Amino acid sequence: MPKDRLLFAKEGRARFISHLDLMRTFQRAFVRADIPIKHTEGFNPHPFISIALPLSLGFSSRCEILEFGLLPGVDRAQVPARLNAALPEGLRVLECYAGERGIKDLLWLDYELELDCSRDLAELKDAWNQALSRKSWPVEKPSKKAKSGAVIIDIPTLVKEYTFTETAAGKPALRIVLAAQNPGLNPSVLVKALTDEFPRCSPDHVSYRRLEVLDRDGKTFR
Repeated sequence: MPKDRLLFAKEGRARFISHLDLMRTFQRAFVRADIPIKHTEGFNPHPFISIALPLSLGFSSRCEILEFGLLPGVDRAQVPARLNAALPEGLRVLECYAGERGIKDLLWLDYELELDCSRDLAELKDAWNQALSRKSWPVEKPSKKAKSGAVIIDIPTLVKEYTFTETAAGKPALRIVLAAQNPGLNPSVLVKALTDEFPRCSPDHVSYRRLEVLDRDGKTFR
């Protein structure tokens, strides 16, 4: 089992790199940076790396986690700079560290949703507050594991907290902490549910950014 982790950012044009291409990009970056890592055993070994919670295409993030295994003789402190020199624009390794907690302890994700809206912002906020203050709000969520291709989730149980704020550029935004897994709630599913419920109050466009990964107590997970 890999014992090393990368904390990395995925921003700019890199937001449109698919999950599989992102895995290939890191595999090649390790090779170009001459950083030896563990491989699976067998007739056709491949690099032993995985990304904790794959990011949706088009989302940006400053808190992605990649698990891998360094071979002896490599200083973790040197890994970020060496990898960053081999990675494309928009992908940036922030830290390399020893992973001591299981991914199962990663329970919440902190998001910022930048809202472009030509409608009354107060009306939009009121719609969000009405929807998220309900005791129960069942909606259909796509699922590859379900035979029907979808499962029913109850949104209020998957929202830890939320608040309206502004981005650094002064645009209206929703800061919201959502369940990460088993089940998780993708914020795009939440936005679609709100749009279906309050079509007149739906934003014109939403930009999604993952800000932090959190444990059960809402503290930073590493």
